[in-house]
Amino acid sequence: MQVATTQRIRRHGDWSEADGSVLLTYENRFLRRRMLTTLHREDFLVDLAQTTSLDGGDAFELSDGRLIEVVAANEPLLAVTGDNLTRLAWHIGNRHTPCQIEADRLLIRQDHVIRDMLERLGAQVSEIHAPFAPEGGAYGHGRTHGHDHGHSHAQGSPHAHGH
Repeated sequence: MQVATTQRIRRHGDWSEADGSVLLTYENRFLRRRMLTTLHREDFLVDLAQTTSLDGGDAFELSDGRLIEVVAANEPLLAVTGDNLTRLAWHIGNRHTPCQIEADRLLIRQDHVIRDMLERLGAQVSEIHAPFAPEGGAYGHGRTHGHDHGHSHAQGSPHAHGH
């Protein structure tokens, strides 16, 4: 059996004519080389030149010209609301926590420590399931990283912790 491959991404289009779709979480939308399976159970190999951050609404263009739409999967998140979203967003960012910023709420991954901090700051926090599309980071690849130190501390990196 021949497995289709892709080395090309198309960004934010109308893929109503797509030949399939693939459901990916936020973490799984950050890839370079990986075998994926469409919702119709067709396998294809993603083989990109560099690690790439994908969004829901992007598409893989397969070597045979077919398009496979990227769909952002629902994930367990915390919806954060409160009187001063700017202040709450600052505290979230200060913890290197990826955050989706909306007009009336902030969305973050479920984390009991961050939840406790936000509630102590007066936030209302509720658990939801929704696609996660946080703001991109300022230090490369359009991604932020949790404070698990998943980011690089390479020499010459402009990133500093201050602790």
